[in-house]
Amino acid sequence: MSDSAMPVDADPRALALNRWLRNIDPEFTPAQPMGSDASFRRYFRSQRGGIRHVIMDAPPEREDTAPFLQVAGLLHAIGLRAPGILASDPDQGFILLEDLGDRTFTRALANGVPEPELYRLATSTLLALQARWLERGAAGLPEADALPRYDTDLLLQEVRLFIEWYWPEVRGAAVPRVVEDAFEQAWRGVLDALPALPGTLVLRDFHVDNLMLLPAGRGTDACGLLDFQDAVLGSPAYDLVSLLEDARRDVSPDVVAENLETTLAEGRWPSAAFLHHYRVLGAQRTVKIIGIFTRLARRDHKPGYQVHQPRLWRLLERSLEQPELEPVASWFRRHFRRDGRPCVR
Repeated sequence: MSDSAMPVDADPRALALNRWLRNIDPEFTPAQPMGSDASFRRYFRSQRGGIRHVIMDAPPEREDTAPFLQVAGLLHAIGLRAPGILASDPDQGFILLEDLGDRTFTRALANGVPEPELYRLATSTLLALQARWLERGAAGLPEADALPRYDTDLLLQEVRLFIEWYWPEVRGAAVPRVVEDAFEQAWRGVLDALPALPGTLVLRDFHVDNLMLLPAGRGTDACGLLDFQDAVLGSPAYDLVSLLEDARRDVSPDVVAENLETTLAEGRWPSAAFLHHYRVLGAQRTVKIIGIFTRLARRDHKPGYQVHQPRLWRLLERSLEQPELEPVASWFRRHFRRDGRPCVR
């Protein structure tokens, strides 16, 4: 998160947020900015009776609070530690939340908590989510049916971000239509070939920046979940690859191997089908994020994410070695070098 640049007393939305808090309870202290994320959301803190709270500021013209509230309810229903919802005002775009603290897994890693320990907790939490989701089923969670499906069309829509943002950034011109059509054809073929697997709740941004280490919790109660408003119904491999092929940090090969093996050992998914999904969706996610980070720099004036591009291209290079991805690998070989520089023809 980056600090808010505008002073609170000169920020119209912060002033409106403080009025909203005082209407809930005059005991709330003036909200102080925590920062923003890769969206248009910002976060503030306030205290009441010595207890800290977090307030999400999601401008209604830019963000919709309904998905966050819906997914938080689903996570609570299956016994996972999403922040409690204390109050919300969708019309203004404010949500008053339980404060899960400051100890993200990223900060815990920086402060010496062993990487294997944290990734085991993350994987066990993900496995618990999937097991409880399957146990409850649609009958036990009827509101889950309204979630978007992570189908081929949505996955294709995401990888197009590469074409829309990265291609013109490095080539200085829009992608030719014939090249774009070949890109989409390659991806559609690869995605349509994914073997069938039961769908589950996919949080979509399941990585160490969005996981909280909660000292009072035991087992999965020690793992708090953040940034889940984009959740969908989709492949059980997606969140694991999000965790282990992290765009923002290098995960040690031993940790990757251990947590992948732990997941397969559960026996919930056929190993060959799961690994097929893991490899293809890992590449899909990496290509999407290359586009997103370029868009953040170019459109949203948030260049800090560009530091991760070399890592993303290393992840992509490794993914494209897999036989399931040969049509996509062929397209990339034709147009880009391994480090993301365009081929000169």
